[in-house]
Amino acid sequence: MSQTTGGTAGVAELEQKQILKKYLQETREALVWKLEGLTEKQARWPLVPSGNNLLGIVKHCANVEIGYLGPVFGRQWPDPAELVSDQDWEQDPQADWYATEDESVASVVDLYRRAWAFCDETIDTLPLDTVGRVPWWRTGEVTLFRIIVHVTDETARHAGHADILRELTDRSVGLYAGNTNIPDWQDGEAVAYFDKLKNLAEQAGN
Repeated sequence: MSQTTGGTAGVAELEQKQILKKYLQETREALVWKLEGLTEKQARWPLVPSGNNLLGIVKHCANVEIGYLGPVFGRQWPDPAELVSDQDWEQDPQADWYATEDESVASVVDLYRRAWAFCDETIDTLPLDTVGRVPWWRTGEVTLFRIIVHVTDETARHAGHADILRELTDRSVGLYAGNTNIPDWQDGEAVAYFDKLKNLAEQAGN
């Protein structure tokens, strides 16, 4: 199904799509950036008791995007073998949260980038009020607009997870390259700030 609306309404929808895609793309790129410069071991290393790891987050987001902006709207991924299958999930409910021995940082990032193009095609070719069906949601039928917002929200949440995991890995922080999004502390100032927060917590605990 292609977008057929014209006139003022068509222009307004195009502008809405541009805004939605802008925010979605920013969260995608922020997430991938958190893998830059890491070894295969660092990218896979579980840093919290839940097992969350940077490469696993990217793999999860790739599968999520394809699932929501593919089959939900009648589009199938060209090579299903690249994705985590229902059978994989039955054997391991966390199957999309870590890279296997056969996967690498490069291969997972490549899958994710190809997912962007695939999902953007769905957004570009279907009207925002197109109805799809999410089998695993109780509400069932949903609009493309709602799914774009949902995917953006989920990706942003996981980009936040990745920000913390990367800091735990090598103390790297940042909103994007060249912007740490925290004060430009001089020698010792970051440690002093950290100690200040610990002291405040200790006082609250007493």
